[in-house]
Amino acid sequence: MPLLDKLLALAMAAQVFLTLGLLIWMGRERVPRVMRGEIKVADIAVEKDAYPLKARLLSNSFDNQFQLPLLFFVGALAALHFGLLDWFTVGLAWLFVFLRYMHAAIHVTTNRVYRRFAAYTAGLAVLALFWLWLVLRLLLAPSV
Repeated sequence: MPLLDKLLALAMAAQVFLTLGLLIWMGRERVPRVMRGEIKVADIAVEKDAYPLKARLLSNSFDNQFQLPLLFFVGALAALHFGLLDWFTVGLAWLFVFLRYMHAAIHVTTNRVYRRFAAYTAGLAVLALFWLWLVLRLLLAPSV
C-alpha cells in the first residue's frame, strides 16, 4: 500500500477512534447511573435531560462525530478510489482530524462555546478546502 494511502487511512482511523472513545466514555458516564437506579429508564427514553451535564456533553460531542466527519469520510474514500492523493490532501485530512479532536476536547471539558465554535469553524474551513481541492484535482485529471 502506498504511503499516502496509509496516511489517509490512518487519519480516518484516528477519527473513528475519537468517535469510539467518546462512545465508551459516554457509556461509562451513563450506564452506571441507570444501573444504580439514579436515573430511571423512562426519564431517558426520549430525552437526555435526566443525565448529568457531563453525560450530556459527551452525548452531544459523540453526536457531532456524525456530522462533518461524514463528509470527511466520503471525501477521503473518493480520494482513495480516484487516486487523488497528494501530500496536501493528506495534510488537510490530518488537520481536519486534529481540529475534530480539539473541538471534542473543548466540548467535554470547559465547553467554552466561542472556543468550541472556533474549532468547529476551522474544521469546516479545512473540510471545505479538502473538498475543493479534491474536486479541482478530479476535474483536472486526464480522462481515460
